[in-house]
Amino acid sequence: MEQLSLFDTRAEHSLSPAAPLANRMRPQALEDYIGQKHLLGEGKLLRKMLEQDQIPSMIFWGPPGVGKTTLARILAGRTRSSFLNFSAVTSGIKEIKDIMKQAEENRAYGVRTLCFVDEIHRFNKAQQDAFLPYVEKGSITLIGATTENPSFEINAALLSRCKVFVLKELTQEDLTELLSRTITDARGFGSMNIHMEPELLSAIAVFANGDARVALNTLEMAVLNGEISPEGAVTVTRETVEQCLGKKTLLYDRKGEEHYNLISALHKSMRNSDPDAAVYWLARMLEAGEDPLFIARRLIRFASEDVGLADSQALQIAVAACQACHFNGMPECNLNLTQAVVYLSLAPRSNALYRAYETAKEDALSRLSEPVPLVIRNAPTRLMDELHYGEGYVYAHDTEDKIARMTCLPESLKDRRYYLPTEEGSEGILKERLERSRELRMEGSEPPAAAT
Repeated sequence: MEQLSLFDTRAEHSLSPAAPLANRMRPQALEDYIGQKHLLGEGKLLRKMLEQDQIPSMIFWGPPGVGKTTLARILAGRTRSSFLNFSAVTSGIKEIKDIMKQAEENRAYGVRTLCFVDEIHRFNKAQQDAFLPYVEKGSITLIGATTENPSFEINAALLSRCKVFVLKELTQEDLTELLSRTITDARGFGSMNIHMEPELLSAIAVFANGDARVALNTLEMAVLNGEISPEGAVTVTRETVEQCLGKKTLLYDRKGEEHYNLISALHKSMRNSDPDAAVYWLARMLEAGEDPLFIARRLIRFASEDVGLADSQALQIAVAACQACHFNGMPECNLNLTQAVVYLSLAPRSNALYRAYETAKEDALSRLSEPVPLVIRNAPTRLMDELHYGEGYVYAHDTEDKIARMTCLPESLKDRRYYLPTEEGSEGILKERLERSRELRMEGSEPPAAAT
């Protein structure tokens, strides 16, 4: 457990030359904090709470290296609170009770206590419940940090007393800004004469995948292994960066034109049933540092847009690949994505679902006031029953063909056809079923079969 107050020399310790670069560059003020503009930008909720000195107990949920601990320290400093920091990995009930005792003493002297719990999801129910009375009394302001979904990992009782803030992974722009600042900042390498091309900083930012700690550690390794001139200047070359990254540094901007060109190439190669090209474009993106989950989400879209019901397994395989990316991460998930890409490339094609929705969307937007037919309206009250809601409704399971002779579209659209299946793959079977269903539904109403 670490206890710090306003009078601790936290900044001095972090600036020690022996400290890791990530610690030395930890922001001490909100103005230096990079990222999370959706929370800390002008007019945003957390920013306003901080400015009004109204910090509630909260949970910071986000991936590693996005600044959860740093933000908690800044909040403690801005609100002039004693800062108690301990990890759920090494602390138990005894440590919690000791902290609460200290917090009660602080409150007696008019000092607020901000208690930061890293990896709070690792606490069991009893440990989490130990915080409840002190949070309710206001003895502490609890800030828990977790990389797991709080809905599943935090007790409902404790979660209901905390505001959840979602911290996003840092963007490539955020990390590039942080690395550029580190080169010139006295806490970083400002006292050294560093020569490093901006594109190499971008390559490190892409490699870090949203994690500031990884980015700074990689930069530190590259600088310490740079070429030193007789004058003492340090030159960081592409070869040095590639050795630190363990791979070639492919220039790749996740938000630039090439990003969209490559995902377009992947999508259109699969659409054209060309698995060789599709796997190549997949490798180009992954090896350049693209987020595998971004690719997985596009595969899920492709499975419905370009394959659809011609092969209903396609969507399941795409979703499974996305889950595998969550479980494995890179580089292990590269084969999971390859399996999905090859399958989707060779699956039968149908864009009937895409065309169905787009056509229906046009009608929905142009006819927003079309009433729901009385026959399929909900009738939970007597008044609705008297207004003929649900009158004439036929329960499909009571019919011989399991299809009621009625139309469910508004009167003005009763002849519209949105889903027009192809003959490809399994969709050929569905086409026959659909044609039979339409024939039966258009034959007119039929009373339900008598109960037996």
